[in-house]
Amino acid sequence: MKVLLQMKMCFALAILLVLFTPNSCAFGKAENNVKSAVFLSPEIELGPGSVANRYYYDIDFPRGHVAVKSFNAEVVDEAGNPVPLHETYLHHWVVARYYQPKHVTTNTGYDGHRMLQKSDTVMARNSGICQKNTLGQYFGLGSETRGTATDIPDPFGIEIGNPEEIPDGFEEKWMVNIHAIDTRGAEDKKGCTECWCDLYNVTKNEYGEPLKPGYKGGLYCCYDHTQCKLREGFEGPKRSIYLRYTVKWVDWDNFVVPVKIYILDVTDTLQISDSSEGINGNHDCKVEYDVESCSTDHIDSNRCVHVKRTSLPMQSGGYVVYGVAHQHSGGIQSTLYGQDGRVICSSIANYGNGTEAGNEEDYIVGMSTCYPKPGSVKIANGETVTLESIYSSNKRGHTGVMGLFYLLVAEQLPQQNFKHSTRSSYFLDMNNIFI
Repeated sequence: MKVLLQMKMCFALAILLVLFTPNSCAFGKAENNVKSAVFLSPEIELGPGSVANRYYYDIDFPRGHVAVKSFNAEVVDEAGNPVPLHETYLHHWVVARYYQPKHVTTNTGYDGHRMLQKSDTVMARNSGICQKNTLGQYFGLGSETRGTATDIPDPFGIEIGNPEEIPDGFEEKWMVNIHAIDTRGAEDKKGCTECWCDLYNVTKNEYGEPLKPGYKGGLYCCYDHTQCKLREGFEGPKRSIYLRYTVKWVDWDNFVVPVKIYILDVTDTLQISDSSEGINGNHDCKVEYDVESCSTDHIDSNRCVHVKRTSLPMQSGGYVVYGVAHQHSGGIQSTLYGQDGRVICSSIANYGNGTEAGNEEDYIVGMSTCYPKPGSVKIANGETVTLESIYSSNKRGHTGVMGLFYLLVAEQLPQQNFKHSTRSSYFLDMNNIFI
């Protein structure tokens, strides 16, 4: 009996050594298991003052059942050199997932009518919380992209390519929307980046519909092929730019803990309605808003600031793994509060002080991120959170600004995931091995 017990202990120790070697650790992958690839978007040609707001489909992206660990992007020229924001302003880039019938051939070129609105394609959006497909992307940032961390800590990851989630007869594909504004020679660079309608001489949106009364600037005035006003007599060459994006991922296994992607919008106004299925909440994310110039209503600690807030219920909660805000020029910081007033995450804007790419003066070149210790920050199911977005209005107002907040949330902690993994059965069945 004693010999048998020793054999069981030695066997258990051997299994432990196999299970917890560095290359197969339950709490993270070794670096040599992380795959990485660098991709380029299709070419975009821009002249001084011109705008590109392009949608490209079936872009290069990791295939198979994997967990994305990071996604970084920047604008580069034909030679691969980073393009500074004071020459080409990256208003935003977003990458979305969709399902397409296998028999359909995708045209990867620009589709001004946005293919995702077609009936034979299905948007595979994130976990919410805006209406329909609004802000449904998986990845995306703006001018801050070079200086904002996107790494997802082990053992967490964004699950993609799960064959059980892809509808029969469909395949998973990815699209990118790139909104870039060439400000070389612009009469008012900041006005161009904030899409002031008068600088673009725009009175109708891209569909030919008149702008709403009082609309001074924003996405409806700097759509694809519009032109911002240049300094008199300025001439400059056209040039080609690309979005260069780097993706890191690992193969999916039972030791990766999946995270859900939530994007909250400070412009969201939730309307509660009754229906036959009970009480429903109808979100209304407007994506952009204006910051009025300084007034006594917005003075806080001798600073001229504009504060916008909204409170929204999180139907499903979990443990916060990562958080970051997205703001435009003039942004100071954004904070997400829990129902009890605790700070879930605060993300602060970082401005450059030079001319080189990644450190452009007066531009947001990074947003601080939150990486809570696993399990330390939890949002309860149904908890109402408050999103606050703060902008400066010291010198001028701002149009078309954004106040978004990206959250990665895990429904369970690593040790909980481990208990339900395949390998944990070794421990559960250890006493039965020699029966």
